[in-house]
Amino acid sequence: MTSYFASHALIDGNVQRDVRLKAVDGHWAEITASVTKTADDIELPGIALPGMLNAHSHAFHRALRGRTHGDGGTFWTWRTRMYEAASRLDPDRYFALARATYAEMVAAGYTSVAEFHYVHHAPGGSSYDDPNAMGKALIAAAREAGIALTLLDVCYLHGGLDATGYTELDPLQQRFSDGDMDSFLARHDRLVSETGGEATIGLAAHSVRALTPDELRRLATAAGGGILHVHASEQLAEVEMCQAVHGMSPIALLAETGMLHANASVVHGTHLSETDIRLLAEAGATVAFCPTTERDLADGIGPARALIDAGAHLAIGSDQHAIIDPFAELQALEGHERLTSHNRGNFPPGQLLQIATNPVPVGYEHAGLCVGAPADVVAIDAHSTRTAGSEPTGIVMTASAADVTDVVVAGERIVAADQHRVRDVGAALSAAMEEIWPAH
Repeated sequence: MTSYFASHALIDGNVQRDVRLKAVDGHWAEITASVTKTADDIELPGIALPGMLNAHSHAFHRALRGRTHGDGGTFWTWRTRMYEAASRLDPDRYFALARATYAEMVAAGYTSVAEFHYVHHAPGGSSYDDPNAMGKALIAAAREAGIALTLLDVCYLHGGLDATGYTELDPLQQRFSDGDMDSFLARHDRLVSETGGEATIGLAAHSVRALTPDELRRLATAAGGGILHVHASEQLAEVEMCQAVHGMSPIALLAETGMLHANASVVHGTHLSETDIRLLAEAGATVAFCPTTERDLADGIGPARALIDAGAHLAIGSDQHAIIDPFAELQALEGHERLTSHNRGNFPPGQLLQIATNPVPVGYEHAGLCVGAPADVVAIDAHSTRTAGSEPTGIVMTASAADVTDVVVAGERIVAADQHRVRDVGAALSAAMEEIWPAH
């Protein structure tokens, strides 16, 4: 058992004082307020918040930060640069980059991450000696960085969708694909059997552009109602092409193929009709918004409040890691809604924390500061230049990743007094970048 003490903790959106949090076997066994600190308690300074859950990550996209702004463009031109980064990865480089990226996440206040993993094979599509070498590199990276990993094994079988139907994979996409659904499921089964207990393993479809309706149905069946993710309705071009080819929106296609249910997470959901919103709500699905990425890629602003009001659920993700900061995501979620609704306070701070601790995308039964949930907690400096003077309940609207001082994951303190156990995370990131983008 490990015991932590916080003079102030935000629990269910309310401030509790003098709180003891006892962790046993990685979960909260006891949370008690109005207690006296003892010598056995490890003190969490400032204000304690629940650990944040990162619902959507592409670890290798971190290599693009600051490298895609010089020539403008669109999502589709950005994607070309992203494919270039993917082409330079091997298991060792992937491990180094992911380890540093995950360490940055933990230092920012994320305690778990759903990694949307589709760089499965070597360039050109040939398999490594171990066909899951890249996925295992991510698992090892998360273990060293001290973050709980949900590895989403992504099925990616087609290059895209145009007026003629599904297109062939281009040369840079070949390494994302197993060729067909049988081969994908065989590799996936091997991944599960060889990594049992090291990480939570889930399934994902890259998008309605990468799988046919029959393939989506088969993937949904394989998931069996368990963890299932998919990109959908991020770009207007995607929505329009799906409508032209299939006579329905991406969300409607997902509903028709069994891809929407209570353990399903739809990533982005930026361009949704009223019917789409209703379908997501009826399924009890989660929509993972990634506001800083959607802003960076000029995707648009999704209907966050409308989804909540209809009965769907929200989560947040850092996606391409233009920024790794859960507070920035939450502040943008509220800020974007203000810009479209012309009203303030669309998501009270307590509700924002609920969104940031939605357990569905990572496959948890519970999350947050409650008994039975993973023993994850984040301490925030209440007296920084950003947070000084803020009411504790409003800290989520004023803090940034720079205000995180301590982070506990599964009962273990990974960040203490601003120091991650990886030590110099910036140096680790720089070294990983130099391997991917060597100086000429």
